[in-house]
Amino acid sequence: MKQLKVGVSILVRKGEQSLWENGIYQNCLFFVMLLLRSPLVSQAFLVTGGGDGSPEDANFLADSPVPLIDMTQAAQELDVMVEMSAQLGRDWMVAFRERGGKIVSMRVGNDYVIDIERMVFDKPHGLLLTGAPYDEIWTIPEYEATCVPYFASGFRAPVRMVPHLWSPLVLDRAAAGLPEGHRFDYQPGRRRWRVAMFEPNICMVKTSHIPLLCCEVAHRANPDLLEHVYAYNTFHMKDHPVFNGFANSLDIVRHGLSTFEGRFPTWQVMAFNVDAVVSHHWENGQNYLYYEALYGGYPLIHNSHLIGDCGYRYHDFDCEEGGRALQQAFATHDENLASYRERARRFIATLDPESDENVRIYTAAFENLCARDPR
Repeated sequence: MKQLKVGVSILVRKGEQSLWENGIYQNCLFFVMLLLRSPLVSQAFLVTGGGDGSPEDANFLADSPVPLIDMTQAAQELDVMVEMSAQLGRDWMVAFRERGGKIVSMRVGNDYVIDIERMVFDKPHGLLLTGAPYDEIWTIPEYEATCVPYFASGFRAPVRMVPHLWSPLVLDRAAAGLPEGHRFDYQPGRRRWRVAMFEPNICMVKTSHIPLLCCEVAHRANPDLLEHVYAYNTFHMKDHPVFNGFANSLDIVRHGLSTFEGRFPTWQVMAFNVDAVVSHHWENGQNYLYYEALYGGYPLIHNSHLIGDCGYRYHDFDCEEGGRALQQAFATHDENLASYRERARRFIATLDPESDENVRIYTAAFENLCARDPR
């Protein structure tokens, strides 16, 4: 089989952008890091499209390990196009496939839930089902239950599960710019903990409601545990009457322990004022937030079944168990910090875009893709 030229779409819009806006930008970088290791790939590119940005607006990709090209160049040069951050136009896709190119849509969001919310709650139009001609849909294990059948039926294309990828490379680069005396690394020995939650609160798969209740349960059981609770990414909800009523029913709010904050990169705030992370997901159990917290040795209280034996797990929506998990972390984390870091290190190694196993799995996926007859 001939070597392939592979492009990965990334959205570039007008104005300032950051790799920390959402996980998908970093995901694009980790994916091309893997492509550079695959024996089946001769060249890899990030393809800027789907937005109204200029080359100057792509400065946030200055450290990309691969060149940036536009959609016109991609149409002429690539063998495989992977739709990831920027949605491909249907006419472009038809023309690309007619000249022999293969197209994969890499789905790294819970599109089943997102699409429902777009329709039911009149949110802005997004991907949905466009009738575009994909050769395959690739997705990650966190979406096996909700999205795999939805993708197969809706896109009328085979669905393949591939590993989630993460590297500390972007985090390390960012944290290197922290002021002297601050680092992205858990510091033991505090008498009370400053706890944070970072759920985006823009889709129901990741919200702060359960983490707030976990903290509430822990505070009721041990009023000396919490020094502060930072609910990041909630500033836009502070004046919503329903959220306001919910928050003001909590002792952690009424006792002055909680504040509702804007959106910040995790490394930027955790190095200054966070000792532990409390998190919650619904069918979205693979998150860069988890990996970042584990990498820094921070206690992670979570409900994910997809991060091995790392962190302090509670199940499903059980905020009572989550509160107990937070209490357990507070009581034992410092004593067991070395073993906690070692478990995290072993798990994070399984996410490495440049690991032999991940390169092998993705290379086999490309081989299968190219062997598939066009429909």
